[in-house]
Amino acid sequence: MANIADKPKRSEPLALAFGVASVLRSKELEARGISREVLRQATRDGKVERVGRGLYSLPTVTATEHHSLVVAATRVEGARISHLSALAFHGLTTQNPREVWLTIPRTMRKPETDALPLRVVRCQADMLDDGAEWHEIEGARVPVYSVARTLVDLFRQRNKLGVDVAIEALREAWRGKRFQLKDLNRLAARFRMTRVMKPYLESLLS
Repeated sequence: MANIADKPKRSEPLALAFGVASVLRSKELEARGISREVLRQATRDGKVERVGRGLYSLPTVTATEHHSLVVAATRVEGARISHLSALAFHGLTTQNPREVWLTIPRTMRKPETDALPLRVVRCQADMLDDGAEWHEIEGARVPVYSVARTLVDLFRQRNKLGVDVAIEALREAWRGKRFQLKDLNRLAARFRMTRVMKPYLESLLS
């Protein structure tokens, strides 16, 4: 008879529920067979950590440099990573923003702030996905604005962020060939930034 100790150990249900994801909502865990009572008990036992309102993570998870983006995108359904956070994600700034910048539809209720500081910008719903890209980060699909959309957004917020931030990002992206000029021109026209950005683009092209 085989010794009980020789039997292969079963995978923990929580680990199976999370799979490769680093952060999940409670409703997602419930859909994967983890009841709210089991989740509460696992949190008390330290087998799972509450990382935000309705958000949970395994304590063994190895967070990447973009972990806060995963948490924010999971926390706020329908949001897109934008502005300074998108700029940092694309490696076009050495600064790490203290807040996660999100763009949400105008009609969406402003998300409540918990342990993760957020900076929320609104836009028309039909413009939300223009320039959005989906990136696989820590097992989650995270929507991040493209370099071209990010540059246009920075110029749109130049009065708050400073036009120098937008100009430097444009120059850095141009040097690194990080966008197609036709994409930038299209987005600038759609968001009525063509006249604002024109002199800076002309200086790069000259």
